[in-house]
Amino acid sequence: MTEVAPFIGYVYPNETIIQWGVLIVIYPYLTGLVAGAFTVSSFYHVFGMQQFKPVARLALLTSLSVMIFVPAPLLLHLGHAERSYYSMITPHLTSAFAMFGFFAAFYTILLILEVWFVFRADNVKRAQNSTGLARIFYRAVTLWSDDVSPRARRIDAKWLLTLAIVGIPSAHGLHGYIGFVYGSLKARQWWESDLMPIIFLFSAIVSGIALLMVLYVLVSKLRRVVIDQACLKGLTYALWGFLMFTVILEGLEFANLVYKGKEGVEMIMEYVQGPLFWRYFVLQFGFGALLPVAIMGLMIAFNTRGRIFVIGATTSALLVLMNVLLMRWNVVIGGQEIAKTGKGLLTYPMPFWGHESIASASILLIIPFLLLWLLTRLFPPWVERSGKT
Repeated sequence: MTEVAPFIGYVYPNETIIQWGVLIVIYPYLTGLVAGAFTVSSFYHVFGMQQFKPVARLALLTSLSVMIFVPAPLLLHLGHAERSYYSMITPHLTSAFAMFGFFAAFYTILLILEVWFVFRADNVKRAQNSTGLARIFYRAVTLWSDDVSPRARRIDAKWLLTLAIVGIPSAHGLHGYIGFVYGSLKARQWWESDLMPIIFLFSAIVSGIALLMVLYVLVSKLRRVVIDQACLKGLTYALWGFLMFTVILEGLEFANLVYKGKEGVEMIMEYVQGPLFWRYFVLQFGFGALLPVAIMGLMIAFNTRGRIFVIGATTSALLVLMNVLLMRWNVVIGGQEIAKTGKGLLTYPMPFWGHESIASASILLIIPFLLLWLLTRLFPPWVERSGKT
Protein backbone atom coordinates (compact mmCIF):
# COMPACT_ATOMS: atom_id res chain seq x y z
CA MET A 1 0.00 0.00 0.00
CA THR A 2 1.35 3.45 -0.98
CA GLU A 3 2.07 5.69 2.00
CA VAL A 4 1.27 9.39 2.07
CA ALA A 5 4.34 11.54 2.68
CA PRO A 6 4.18 13.80 5.76
CA PHE A 7 4.38 17.47 4.78
CA ILE A 8 4.38 21.01 6.06
CA GLY A 9 3.11 24.12 4.33
CA TYR A 10 1.06 24.21 1.16
CA VAL A 11 1.45 21.06 -0.99
CA TYR A 12 -0.52 19.88 -4.01
CA PRO A 13 -2.62 16.77 -3.17
CA ASN A 14 -0.95 14.66 -5.89
CA GLU A 15 2.47 15.40 -4.38
CA THR A 16 1.69 13.70 -1.08
CA ILE A 17 2.65 10.39 -2.72
CA ILE A 18 6.30 10.46 -3.81
CA GLN A 19 6.39 8.52 -7.09
CA TRP A 20 10.14 7.97 -7.46
CA GLY A 21 11.34 6.16 -4.37
CA VAL A 22 14.43 4.31 -3.23
CA LEU A 23 14.46 1.98 -6.28
CA ILE A 24 14.96 4.99 -8.54
CA VAL A 25 17.83 6.02 -6.26
CA ILE A 26 19.49 2.62 -6.66
CA TYR A 27 19.02 2.64 -10.43
CA PRO A 28 21.42 5.54 -11.24
CA TYR A 29 23.78 4.34 -8.51
CA LEU A 30 24.19 0.97 -10.24
CA THR A 31 24.60 2.52 -13.68
CA GLY A 32 27.29 4.78 -12.24
CA LEU A 33 29.23 1.80 -10.92
CA VAL A 34 29.05 0.24 -14.40
CA ALA A 35 30.43 3.34 -16.13
CA GLY A 36 33.12 3.90 -13.51
CA ALA A 37 34.34 0.30 -13.48
CA PHE A 38 34.51 0.27 -17.29
CA THR A 39 36.56 3.48 -17.15
CA VAL A 40 39.17 1.73 -14.99
CA SER A 41 39.29 -1.15 -17.46
CA SER A 42 39.79 1.32 -20.32
CA PHE A 43 42.78 2.89 -18.56
CA TYR A 44 44.63 -0.34 -19.34
CA HIS A 45 42.95 -1.86 -22.39
CA VAL A 46 42.72 1.41 -24.38
CA PHE A 47 45.31 3.78 -22.95
CA GLY A 48 47.88 1.13 -22.02
CA MET A 49 48.46 2.32 -18.44
CA GLN A 50 50.33 -0.69 -17.07
CA GLN A 51 49.77 0.17 -13.40
CA PHE A 52 46.08 -0.70 -13.82
CA LYS A 53 46.70 -4.21 -15.17
CA PRO A 54 46.02 -6.01 -11.84
CA VAL A 55 42.43 -4.67 -11.80
CA ALA A 56 41.66 -4.42 -15.54
CA ARG A 57 39.99 -7.83 -15.83
CA LEU A 58 38.28 -7.49 -12.46
CA ALA A 59 36.92 -4.13 -13.61
CA LEU A 60 35.39 -5.72 -16.71
CA LEU A 61 33.72 -8.51 -14.74
CA THR A 62 32.47 -5.97 -12.18
CA SER A 63 30.98 -3.81 -14.91
CA LEU A 64 29.23 -6.80 -16.50
CA SER A 65 27.94 -8.16 -13.17
CA VAL A 66 26.39 -4.84 -12.19
CA MET A 67 25.10 -4.09 -15.70
CA ILE A 68 23.04 -7.27 -15.79
CA PHE A 69 21.08 -6.06 -12.75
CA VAL A 70 20.81 -2.38 -13.74
CA PRO A 71 17.28 -2.82 -15.20
CA ALA A 72 16.07 -4.60 -12.04
CA PRO A 73 15.17 -1.43 -10.03
CA LEU A 74 13.15 -0.06 -12.94
CA LEU A 75 11.37 -3.36 -13.51
CA LEU A 76 10.49 -3.67 -9.82
CA HIS A 77 9.34 -0.06 -9.73
CA LEU A 78 6.95 -0.70 -12.63
CA GLY A 79 4.96 -3.13 -10.50
CA HIS A 80 4.26 -5.33 -13.53
CA ALA A 81 7.72 -6.19 -14.81
CA GLU A 82 6.24 -8.64 -17.33
CA ARG A 83 4.92 -5.67 -19.28
CA SER A 84 8.34 -4.13 -19.80
CA TYR A 85 8.77 -5.70 -23.22
CA TYR A 86 6.16 -3.26 -24.56
CA SER A 87 8.78 -0.52 -24.38
CA MET A 88 10.92 -2.57 -26.76
CA ILE A 89 8.29 -3.54 -29.33
CA THR A 90 6.43 -0.19 -29.24
CA PRO A 91 9.22 2.27 -28.38
CA HIS A 92 8.40 5.80 -27.31
CA LEU A 93 11.25 7.59 -29.06
CA THR A 94 10.84 10.83 -27.09
CA SER A 95 11.13 9.13 -23.69
CA ALA A 96 14.65 8.79 -22.29
CA PHE A 97 13.57 6.04 -19.89
CA ALA A 98 11.86 4.11 -22.71
CA MET A 99 14.98 4.28 -24.88
CA PHE A 100 17.07 2.99 -21.98
CA GLY A 101 16.18 -0.60 -22.90
CA PHE A 102 17.89 -0.27 -26.26
CA PHE A 103 20.95 1.47 -24.82
CA ALA A 104 21.27 -1.10 -22.03
CA ALA A 105 20.89 -4.05 -24.40
CA PHE A 106 23.56 -2.68 -26.74
CA TYR A 107 26.01 -2.02 -23.92
CA THR A 108 25.39 -5.40 -22.25
CA ILE A 109 26.15 -7.20 -25.53
CA LEU A 110 29.29 -5.09 -25.95
CA LEU A 111 30.44 -6.00 -22.43
CA ILE A 112 29.82 -9.71 -23.00
CA LEU A 113 31.84 -9.62 -26.22
CA GLU A 114 34.71 -7.76 -24.57
CA VAL A 115 34.81 -10.20 -21.66
CA TRP A 116 34.74 -13.08 -24.16
CA PHE A 117 37.79 -11.79 -26.05
CA VAL A 118 39.69 -10.99 -22.83
CA PHE A 119 39.26 -14.50 -21.41
CA ARG A 120 39.14 -16.54 -24.66
CA ALA A 121 42.74 -17.81 -24.61
CA ASP A 122 42.55 -18.63 -20.89
CA ASN A 123 39.28 -20.49 -21.39
CA VAL A 124 40.87 -22.58 -24.16
CA LYS A 125 43.58 -23.66 -21.71
CA ARG A 126 40.99 -24.41 -19.03
CA ALA A 127 39.06 -26.57 -21.49
CA GLN A 128 42.23 -28.49 -22.34
CA ASN A 129 43.10 -29.02 -18.68
CA SER A 130 39.59 -29.93 -17.50
CA THR A 131 37.42 -33.02 -17.66
CA GLY A 132 33.73 -33.81 -17.51
CA LEU A 133 31.22 -30.98 -17.21
CA ALA A 134 33.93 -28.36 -16.69
CA ARG A 135 35.51 -29.28 -20.02
CA ILE A 136 32.14 -29.14 -21.79
CA PHE A 137 31.40 -25.75 -20.23
CA TYR A 138 34.70 -24.13 -21.22
CA ARG A 139 34.56 -25.71 -24.70
CA ALA A 140 31.09 -24.20 -25.16
CA VAL A 141 32.25 -20.82 -23.86
CA THR A 142 35.08 -20.77 -26.42
CA LEU A 143 32.65 -21.89 -29.18
CA TRP A 144 34.61 -25.11 -29.53
CA SER A 145 37.69 -23.27 -30.76
CA ASP A 146 41.20 -24.13 -29.49
CA ASP A 147 43.19 -21.69 -31.61
CA VAL A 148 45.59 -19.74 -29.38
CA SER A 149 48.21 -19.08 -32.05
CA PRO A 150 49.98 -15.70 -32.17
CA ARG A 151 47.78 -14.71 -35.12
CA ALA A 152 44.61 -15.57 -33.20
CA ARG A 153 45.84 -13.62 -30.18
CA ARG A 154 46.51 -10.57 -32.37
CA ILE A 155 42.96 -10.78 -33.74
CA ASP A 156 41.64 -11.01 -30.17
CA ALA A 157 43.65 -7.93 -29.21
CA LYS A 158 42.33 -5.93 -32.18
CA TRP A 159 38.72 -6.81 -31.41
CA LEU A 160 39.28 -6.09 -27.73
CA LEU A 161 40.70 -2.64 -28.49
CA THR A 162 37.84 -1.83 -30.85
CA LEU A 163 35.19 -2.90 -28.36
CA ALA A 164 36.89 -1.00 -25.54
CA ILE A 165 37.04 2.18 -27.61
CA VAL A 166 33.37 1.88 -28.57
CA GLY A 167 32.54 1.06 -24.96
CA ILE A 168 33.92 4.31 -23.54
CA PRO A 169 31.28 6.63 -25.04
CA SER A 170 28.65 3.89 -24.67
CA ALA A 171 29.24 3.47 -20.93
CA HIS A 172 29.38 7.19 -20.25
CA GLY A 173 26.41 7.92 -22.49
CA LEU A 174 24.42 5.23 -20.68
CA HIS A 175 24.85 7.08 -17.41
CA GLY A 176 24.92 10.64 -18.76
CA TYR A 177 21.38 10.31 -20.04
CA ILE A 178 20.13 9.89 -16.46
CA GLY A 179 21.50 13.30 -15.58
CA PHE A 180 19.86 14.55 -18.77
CA VAL A 181 16.49 13.23 -17.55
CA TYR A 182 16.67 15.17 -14.30
CA GLY A 183 18.32 18.29 -15.73
CA SER A 184 15.61 18.67 -18.36
CA LEU A 185 12.68 18.61 -15.90
CA LYS A 186 11.76 22.30 -15.65
CA ALA A 187 8.99 21.65 -13.13
CA ARG A 188 11.58 20.93 -10.42
CA GLN A 189 13.93 23.76 -9.48
CA TRP A 190 16.18 21.33 -7.60
CA TRP A 191 16.70 19.27 -10.78
CA GLU A 192 16.72 21.79 -13.61
CA SER A 193 20.40 22.37 -14.39
CA ASP A 194 22.58 22.19 -17.48
CA LEU A 195 25.36 20.75 -15.30
CA MET A 196 23.28 17.79 -14.13
CA PRO A 197 24.37 15.33 -16.90
CA ILE A 198 28.06 16.20 -16.37
CA ILE A 199 27.77 15.87 -12.59
CA PHE A 200 26.10 12.47 -12.91
CA LEU A 201 28.81 11.36 -15.32
CA PHE A 202 31.77 12.37 -13.16
CA SER A 203 30.17 11.06 -9.98
CA ALA A 204 29.70 7.76 -11.82
CA ILE A 205 33.40 7.64 -12.67
CA VAL A 206 34.47 8.30 -9.07
CA SER A 207 32.04 5.69 -7.72
CA GLY A 208 33.40 3.03 -10.09
CA ILE A 209 37.01 3.83 -9.26
CA ALA A 210 36.22 3.77 -5.55
CA LEU A 211 34.44 0.43 -5.90
CA LEU A 212 37.42 -1.11 -7.71
CA MET A 213 39.75 0.15 -4.97
CA VAL A 214 37.66 -1.49 -2.26
CA LEU A 215 37.24 -4.72 -4.23
CA TYR A 216 40.94 -4.93 -5.09
CA VAL A 217 42.06 -4.46 -1.47
CA LEU A 218 39.39 -6.85 -0.15
CA VAL A 219 40.13 -9.56 -2.72
CA SER A 220 43.89 -9.25 -2.18
CA LYS A 221 43.41 -9.74 1.55
CA LEU A 222 41.12 -12.73 1.03
CA ARG A 223 43.53 -14.30 -1.47
CA ARG A 224 46.48 -13.46 0.78
CA VAL A 225 48.47 -11.83 -1.99
CA VAL A 226 50.52 -8.66 -1.82
CA ILE A 227 48.65 -5.52 -2.86
CA ASP A 228 50.28 -3.91 -5.88
CA GLN A 229 51.18 -0.47 -4.54
CA ALA A 230 51.60 1.03 -8.03
CA CYS A 231 48.10 -0.12 -8.98
CA LEU A 232 46.48 1.17 -5.80
CA LYS A 233 48.39 4.44 -6.07
CA GLY A 234 47.23 4.87 -9.68
CA LEU A 235 43.63 4.29 -8.63
CA THR A 236 44.06 6.77 -5.77
CA TYR A 237 45.44 9.44 -8.09
CA ALA A 238 42.55 8.89 -10.52
CA LEU A 239 39.95 9.01 -7.73
CA TRP A 240 41.51 12.12 -6.22
CA GLY A 241 41.56 14.01 -9.53
CA PHE A 242 38.06 13.08 -10.67
CA LEU A 243 36.63 13.68 -7.18
CA MET A 244 38.01 17.21 -6.96
CA PHE A 245 36.52 18.02 -10.35
CA THR A 246 33.17 16.51 -9.30
CA VAL A 247 33.08 18.55 -6.07
CA ILE A 248 33.75 21.74 -8.02
CA LEU A 249 30.94 20.96 -10.46
CA GLU A 250 28.46 20.23 -7.66
CA GLY A 251 29.46 23.43 -5.88
CA LEU A 252 29.02 25.45 -9.07
CA GLU A 253 25.60 23.90 -9.66
CA PHE A 254 24.38 24.89 -6.19
CA ALA A 255 25.92 28.37 -6.44
CA ASN A 256 24.28 28.87 -9.84
CA LEU A 257 20.90 27.81 -8.45
CA VAL A 258 21.16 30.32 -5.60
CA TYR A 259 22.59 33.11 -7.79
CA LYS A 260 19.80 32.90 -10.41
CA GLY A 261 17.23 33.20 -7.63
CA LYS A 262 14.32 31.85 -9.63
CA GLU A 263 10.84 31.48 -8.21
CA GLY A 264 10.81 28.96 -5.37
CA VAL A 265 14.47 29.40 -4.40
CA GLU A 266 13.42 30.61 -0.96
CA MET A 267 11.86 27.22 -0.17
CA ILE A 268 14.94 25.46 -1.55
CA MET A 269 17.16 27.47 0.81
CA GLU A 270 14.86 26.62 3.71
CA TYR A 271 15.11 22.96 2.71
CA VAL A 272 18.92 22.82 2.46
CA GLN A 273 19.33 24.73 5.71
CA GLY A 274 16.83 22.51 7.50
CA PRO A 275 15.91 18.89 6.66
CA LEU A 276 18.65 18.51 4.01
CA PHE A 277 21.49 20.17 5.92
CA TRP A 278 23.04 17.03 7.46
CA ARG A 279 22.55 14.84 4.39
CA TYR A 280 23.78 17.45 1.92
CA PHE A 281 26.41 19.65 3.52
CA VAL A 282 27.72 17.45 6.36
CA LEU A 283 27.54 13.88 5.00
CA GLN A 284 27.63 14.32 1.20
CA PHE A 285 30.02 17.26 0.92
CA GLY A 286 31.86 17.10 4.24
CA PHE A 287 32.50 13.44 5.00
CA GLY A 288 31.83 12.08 1.51
CA ALA A 289 33.85 14.52 -0.59
CA LEU A 290 36.09 17.00 1.24
CA LEU A 291 37.38 14.49 3.80
CA PRO A 292 38.54 11.89 1.21
CA VAL A 293 40.04 14.66 -0.92
CA ALA A 294 42.03 15.81 2.12
CA ILE A 295 43.10 12.26 3.09
CA MET A 296 44.25 11.36 -0.42
CA GLY A 297 45.88 14.75 -0.90
CA LEU A 298 47.95 14.35 2.27
CA MET A 299 48.98 10.79 1.35
CA ILE A 300 50.06 11.94 -2.12
CA ALA A 301 51.89 14.99 -0.76
CA PHE A 302 53.83 12.95 1.81
CA ASN A 303 54.30 9.95 -0.51
CA THR A 304 52.69 7.60 2.01
CA ARG A 305 53.33 3.90 1.46
CA GLY A 306 52.61 0.54 2.98
CA ARG A 307 49.76 -0.33 5.30
CA ILE A 308 48.89 3.28 6.17
CA PHE A 309 48.45 4.06 2.48
CA VAL A 310 46.20 1.02 1.97
CA ILE A 311 44.04 1.97 4.96
CA GLY A 312 43.82 5.61 3.89
CA ALA A 313 42.99 4.75 0.27
CA THR A 314 40.35 2.19 1.25
CA THR A 315 38.75 4.56 3.76
CA SER A 316 38.64 7.32 1.16
CA ALA A 317 37.05 4.96 -1.37
CA LEU A 318 34.35 3.88 1.08
CA LEU A 319 33.57 7.52 1.88
CA VAL A 320 33.28 8.29 -1.84
CA LEU A 321 30.85 5.39 -2.34
CA MET A 322 28.75 6.84 0.47
CA ASN A 323 29.03 10.29 -1.11
CA VAL A 324 27.70 9.15 -4.50
CA LEU A 325 24.83 7.18 -2.94
CA LEU A 326 23.85 10.26 -0.91
CA MET A 327 24.13 12.41 -4.03
CA ARG A 328 21.70 10.12 -5.85
CA TRP A 329 19.37 10.18 -2.85
CA ASN A 330 19.51 13.95 -2.44
CA VAL A 331 18.80 14.46 -6.14
CA VAL A 332 16.03 11.89 -6.65
CA ILE A 333 14.29 12.13 -3.28
CA GLY A 334 15.33 15.70 -2.50
CA GLY A 335 13.79 17.05 -5.68
CA GLN A 336 10.43 15.53 -4.74
CA GLU A 337 10.50 16.67 -1.12
CA ILE A 338 10.32 20.29 -2.30
CA ALA A 339 6.70 21.05 -3.22
CA LYS A 340 6.02 22.45 -6.68
CA THR A 341 4.05 25.22 -5.01
CA GLY A 342 7.28 26.60 -3.58
CA LYS A 343 5.53 26.89 -0.24
CA GLY A 344 5.81 23.44 1.31
CA LEU A 345 8.12 20.54 2.14
CA LEU A 346 7.50 16.79 2.25
CA THR A 347 9.26 13.89 3.98
CA TYR A 348 9.82 10.65 2.08
CA PRO A 349 8.46 7.69 4.12
CA MET A 350 10.63 4.66 3.34
CA PRO A 351 9.57 1.41 5.05
CA PHE A 352 12.00 -1.29 6.11
CA TRP A 353 10.03 -4.06 4.34
CA GLY A 354 7.99 -3.95 1.20
CA HIS A 355 8.06 -3.29 -2.52
CA GLU A 356 10.17 -0.12 -2.29
CA SER A 357 12.01 -0.41 1.00
CA ILE A 358 15.39 -0.63 2.66
CA ALA A 359 15.27 -4.42 2.30
CA SER A 360 14.57 -4.41 -1.45
CA ALA A 361 17.22 -1.75 -2.07
CA SER A 362 19.79 -3.70 -0.05
CA ILE A 363 19.08 -6.89 -2.00
CA LEU A 364 19.53 -5.04 -5.29
CA LEU A 365 22.90 -3.73 -4.10
CA ILE A 366 24.10 -7.16 -2.93
CA ILE A 367 22.99 -9.43 -5.81
CA PRO A 368 25.44 -8.03 -8.43
CA PHE A 369 28.36 -8.90 -6.19
CA LEU A 370 27.12 -12.45 -5.74
CA LEU A 371 27.19 -12.73 -9.54
CA LEU A 372 30.67 -11.15 -9.56
CA TRP A 373 31.85 -13.80 -7.08
CA LEU A 374 30.51 -16.53 -9.37
CA LEU A 375 32.14 -15.02 -12.46
CA THR A 376 35.51 -14.71 -10.73
CA ARG A 377 35.28 -18.41 -9.84
CA LEU A 378 34.52 -19.37 -13.44
CA PHE A 379 36.88 -16.85 -15.06
CA PRO A 380 39.61 -15.89 -12.57
CA PRO A 381 40.72 -12.34 -13.44
CA TRP A 382 43.95 -12.41 -11.45
CA VAL A 383 46.99 -11.66 -13.61
CA GLU A 384 50.61 -10.65 -13.13
CA ARG A 385 51.69 -7.14 -14.03
CA SER A 386 54.25 -8.17 -16.61
CA GLY A 387 53.08 -8.31 -20.21
CA LYS A 388 49.73 -7.27 -21.65
CA THR A 389 46.47 -9.15 -21.95
